[in-house]
Amino acid sequence: MPRLSDFYGIVIYMYYRDHAPPHFHAIYGEHEAAIDIVMGATLEGTLPRRARNLVEDRLVLHRQDLLVNWNLATQQQPLVRIDPLD
Repeated sequence: MPRLSDFYGIVIYMYYRDHAPPHFHAIYGEHEAAIDIVMGATLEGTLPRRARNLVEDRLVLHRQDLLVNWNLATQQQPLVRIDPLD
């Protein structure tokens, strides 16, 4: 599972050849959630509120980058790392 980004203890991953809809996985400690890239909805799992808010902010800033990576992942291509938050 390629690591796309990490910030404030949260790690963003994306699986190759994962199921639709386009989504990424956010892991924070023992918590993990799959987040829909287009709608921003949690598909499964949970994150603490503060971590969830940071992930939502990240999604707004990098939605297009995440969609590009989703398309690369479905084609088994190397993914592009997303810079950490400033």
